[in-house]
Amino acid sequence: MNLKNVLSGLILITLAIGAHATSTNSDGLIRVKSNNSVTTTIDKLQAALEKKGMTIFKRVDHTAGGKKVGINIRPTELLIFGNPKIGTKLMQCSQTAAIDLPQKALAFQDASGQVWLTYNDPFYMANRHHTKGCEKIVKKISHVLANFSKIATE
Repeated sequence: MNLKNVLSGLILITLAIGAHATSTNSDGLIRVKSNNSVTTTIDKLQAALEKKGMTIFKRVDHTAGGKKVGINIRPTELLIFGNPKIGTKLMQCSQTAAIDLPQKALAFQDASGQVWLTYNDPFYMANRHHTKGCEKIVKKISHVLANFSKIATE
């Protein structure tokens, strides 16, 4: 795949996400503004994932964890999920991709009170692991994550 195709794919994904994603930074994270609380955002995401047959591995309430040790942080929850049929194919293209799998989505409330849903950009991850021959899988993952993010944040 050449650079022109990669850029075209990124542009299409950005358009598909629309106004929901505020940024995909050089740090490889996609940030989506949520109209919901942290808990509701993760609840909606989890429900959408389960409805599509995705595996939910773990839900982590970092705020509750902090409280247990006497440290307060703003609402912050992490959902770890995946689809072994897709993730395993990605690992076949680059076994080191396994360090970034299963997928994770983080919902948190920033200092101004805005809730964000953040996840790893699949294109960034594919580049990081020098995947070859997985362009269709990466596009599919990106599209699916954008759709699930939209459901969770509306």
